[in-house]
Amino acid sequence: MTSTTPSASEVDTWVALLGRGQDKADGIQDYCHFLGEALGRHGVSLQISRVDWPHLGWRRALAGLRRDCQSWRGRWVLFQYTALAFSSRGFPLRALAVLRILRKNGARCAVVFHDPFRQGGRAALSHLRGEIQEWVIRRMLSFADRAIFPDPLSKVAWLPKNSAKAITIPIGANIPEPLLSAQADCSEYEAPKAVAVFCLSLDTLVLAEELKDLSVAAQTACDSGARFRLIFLGHGTEEAREAIAMAFRSMPVDISVLGLLSPQKVTEALSGAHAMLCVRGKLYPRRGSAIAGIACGLPIVGYAGEAEGTPLAEAGILFVPYRDGVAMGKALARVLSNPALALELEEKSRRVQREYYSWDLIAAKFIEALGAQQS
Repeated sequence: MTSTTPSASEVDTWVALLGRGQDKADGIQDYCHFLGEALGRHGVSLQISRVDWPHLGWRRALAGLRRDCQSWRGRWVLFQYTALAFSSRGFPLRALAVLRILRKNGARCAVVFHDPFRQGGRAALSHLRGEIQEWVIRRMLSFADRAIFPDPLSKVAWLPKNSAKAITIPIGANIPEPLLSAQADCSEYEAPKAVAVFCLSLDTLVLAEELKDLSVAAQTACDSGARFRLIFLGHGTEEAREAIAMAFRSMPVDISVLGLLSPQKVTEALSGAHAMLCVRGKLYPRRGSAIAGIACGLPIVGYAGEAEGTPLAEAGILFVPYRDGVAMGKALARVLSNPALALELEEKSRRVQREYYSWDLIAAKFIEALGAQQS
């Protein structure tokens, strides 16, 4: 999609309102950055603001919000909701206070539900946390003028049917889209091929499961005759450096741990890889690492169970049963040994990127949903 740069007099101004940020890698802020760049090409300026309660305390943070939003009357505010952005322990009741202040001061509120489901667990406190989160999410829907979901609405079971407020707008990759096809040559004569693992979990127990899956997959692929090297990058990989080395210490696989990289460096690393393995649970529409792989045209091997009925199901992904490292290794060996299959998967990912995950397309959907005037 192409557009001309609008003049200053033609620019509409929206506000992206964030809660607590992340110290090292702030995916929500990156999302707003790339969305803002794309909106700017369509005549909308996106101003980023933050309710900085971790540093100011809630009283001062809300007082600051009241002052700021006096100039937001009649403007669209894109409220970026996650449970932990508005609560240190996942009880996000004050997100409702933020929304009430916006409404009281005349802002037009579009809630972007980055966490559209409860995040609680089985323990009593976790169950209570989940119940409160679900209540807050429902209340936010009732207060909002528009509700934006990265997931298809059919996947959001609690959402009232035919809700006039709700719309699906996928998230895009938080990296620059490659301008040219920089995909690595998948010729069978090149070895070892690069296989990317983008992001790992910080939770020690979950990380152990992910590395077990990866080590089983790597050994299975090696036993099938595949020659490759693993490149770990992104969130959680630097912290897991020693655990990664232990997991692959007896395998004929070279390991590189790149850690956190700039968005441009992530694009370069992924564009130079031959495939990606995703082990952080079942693939779902808000899995930013998989969307980054799609943006770079990578063949991906990941877990089935949540992608059905989403754009991920159309991408160049070989789905395998959840936590089946052997199946993952066999699928990886197929990709690395079959250039025709790798090319087919690459083309699928690039098509899905154009049709669903392009930031220009995402910006146009926001403009259509919120009624702004394009240049």
